Amino acid sequence: MPPPSSTPQTNNDTTSPVRTVGYIGLGNAGYSMASNLPKSGYHLIVHDNDSAKTSRAASEWPNTTASQGDPSAFAPCDLLITMLPQGKIVREVLLGADGIAKHLRKGTVVVDTSSSSPFDTIALGDELAELSLQLVDAPITQTYMHATDAGESTLLVGASSPAAFEAARPVLGCMARYIFSMGKLGNGHAMKTLNNYITASSICALSDSLVAGQKYGLDPQTMIEALNVGTGVCFPTLDTFRRDGITGRYDSGFGLGLLVKDLGIAREFMEYNQFETELPALAERYLGDALKEVERGADHTKCLVGWEKRAGVTLKKTGKVKDIAQEDFDHRLKGLNRPA
Repeated sequence: MPPPSSTPQTNNDTTSPVRTVGYIGLGNAGYSMASNLPKSGYHLIVHDNDSAKTSRAASEWPNTTASQGDPSAFAPCDLLITMLPQGKIVREVLLGADGIAKHLRKGTVVVDTSSSSPFDTIALGDELAELSLQLVDAPITQTYMHATDAGESTLLVGASSPAAFEAARPVLGCMARYIFSMGKLGNGHAMKTLNNYITASSICALSDSLVAGQKYGLDPQTMIEALNVGTGVCFPTLDTFRRDGITGRYDSGFGLGLLVKDLGIAREFMEYNQFETELPALAERYLGDALKEVERGADHTKCLVGWEKRAGVTLKKTGKVKDIAQEDFDHRLKGLNRPA
């Protein structure tokens, strides 16, 4: 596939087969991702369990209507996108008692951008195929938090049907700066699983280091600054834990419970591939223990509370963090591997 565009694509091609897009799931990432579609000329039909979000979207965005909880409202859709907490919820929304799938036209492409198990995705694809619907998995990751606001996220795409991928690609291009074709259906979610596993592992190592470093006499803010221009740099040091962790703000927009869920998928993925490693289960346990120490729905950066309890130390909080120097951020972006 050609390299992804550096700017969101617009629906100016009058021969495009996709005119109307359904979007289900207007959470932290879903709301901002979906907002890019009506800007690009697509008619959008939206749904979320929080009716206030669907009403807000319909009133603030052009070319957007709310489903009003009626699954048949998605019948006109040429393409349907889901952005939900996990694959089992995606299946229920599509194939449950009030499922949307039976209202879609034959040949409609369904794109799941959620963080789902690749095995659930493959099974769902088989079930949807019986209804003559085509499933594509395109989970999201980002170079920085809230890249979704400007359509600058990264999508990891799995599609067994080249035609389904080609139908979805112009729409995906409105929501993402980078689009990686990972292979067959389920491969997108497999890659997302590994992405989140690597991120979670770095979170555990960073949290260990912050509490142990402070106990020894190091300053958490200075540690982060040093890591960001050293070989220990990672997404949590550059973005989430720098901005939302050591400040005590705990508001990155991604929940700790979702991260623990993702680690369960990573553990199952390793077991399926018969690869013996203790790290996924260990990270799942540490972050799961931290989850027990915080309120329901807590931000993932608040896992530091669990580490503080285990260490018997309260991390020194930074009142306000300085932005990463632009030249340092540009240097990181220039080093990214780009698709050929």
